[in-house]
Amino acid sequence: MSITTSRLTAFRTAVSSAIVAGVLAIAGCSAPAEPVPTAEPEALQTITAGKLTIGTGLPAYEPWVVGDAPESGEGFEAAVAYAVAEQLGFAPEDVVWVRTTFDEAIQPGVKNFDFNLQQYSITEERKASVDFSSPYYETTQTVITVKGSKADGATSIADLKDLVIGAATGTTSFTAIEEIIQPTAGASAFNSNDDAKAALAAGQIDALVVDLPTALYLTAVEIDGGTIVGQISGAASGDQFGLVLDKDSPLTAAVTAAVDALREDGTLAALEAEWLADYAGAPVLQ
Repeated sequence: MSITTSRLTAFRTAVSSAIVAGVLAIAGCSAPAEPVPTAEPEALQTITAGKLTIGTGLPAYEPWVVGDAPESGEGFEAAVAYAVAEQLGFAPEDVVWVRTTFDEAIQPGVKNFDFNLQQYSITEERKASVDFSSPYYETTQTVITVKGSKADGATSIADLKDLVIGAATGTTSFTAIEEIIQPTAGASAFNSNDDAKAALAAGQIDALVVDLPTALYLTAVEIDGGTIVGQISGAASGDQFGLVLDKDSPLTAAVTAAVDALREDGTLAALEAEWLADYAGAPVLQ
């Protein structure tokens, strides 16, 4: 589906200067400090000497990556990736991007990337197959629908019980449907958010569960008549997203140190304020 300029502009306008000021105030700083490299590139055992190979999805969506072009550095995860690279001592021209499916990157086996980011929630089950950095973002799960659907106007988890609700399989969103909403018909599984979005638009499901930033983007830009029903009570503490590395990767400690440094100096908070919309107004479904 094409994105109109006016709708995309409206979505980006939601990230106002007030949000930036608020997030930076919470972080306790007026601006992120100039990154100080936590490692020497030549000392790191990357796939290609002197280069940092970073994986992301195919395609990669806003607000995580703008225009499916991670090399631009635009979008929250694209910007985080380059900030981590800089923290590790790599120049932007030394960053190489590769694409993987969501499931491919977290399967056991040799990787074609040094680290990968496409909203991977850190779970104990996944830790059996891959390494994670410390968290670079925390989110909640959110129910979205289209105006006029059976889910439109729902104000509680109970209101969703008898509806058809879907999510991408293998995601925390899918687990939230099964464990928290527990719809009578069970959770409807899809191979990707794209497939689930199409099913919602076609009226094949009544509602879709995604992470909150994705919910804001889909309802503001991608789905005609899209609307947020609310955040799922029980997931309010948020999923933690981490960078994925090969199991027992020699880079895990250095990458984690880089993420920690970016959190501590306010860079992650500033990037969140720049690229992710204000979601304080999304109601919580009890």
